[in-house]
Amino acid sequence: MLSDKVKKYINDQGWWDDSIHPEYLNALIGLNVDLESDFAQFYLHAEDGPTFFSRYREIYQICWFIINSNYELSIKSTHKALRFPEEYIPLDSFEGEYGFFYNRKTGEVLKIGLGQEMLDFYEGKFKPQWKDFNSFIEWYFELTD
Repeated sequence: MLSDKVKKYINDQGWWDDSIHPEYLNALIGLNVDLESDFAQFYLHAEDGPTFFSRYREIYQICWFIINSNYELSIKSTHKALRFPEEYIPLDSFEGEYGFFYNRKTGEVLKIGLGQEMLDFYEGKFKPQWKDFNSFIEWYFELTD
């Protein structure tokens, strides 16, 4: 579940919508995302356009991208080019040769760049930095101490 801290921040920004748009729900179902996860709750209710911006980086509003772009192709390209496991989906465009990835199976979020980090990831030595999406989004929006 999303923390009260995240919900308050999103609401204070004017990004929170209590209603759930059916096309957003279907988009997440198509990604095989747990609809009770903090990831799903965030993307079903928070929207500031096609992206969110913080820490000098944009992350996708995943549902918007699924509906309005070829996000599925982006996922396939990422998996092929970076040799990522299927459970990882990109949260951004991998600009600057690093990016954020959400693990659909574990709920963890990974920030990774090309080079040694990627090599270590392939060998199982580089692990996700956030145990869940809520922890990541608190960090992303600078809500942590």
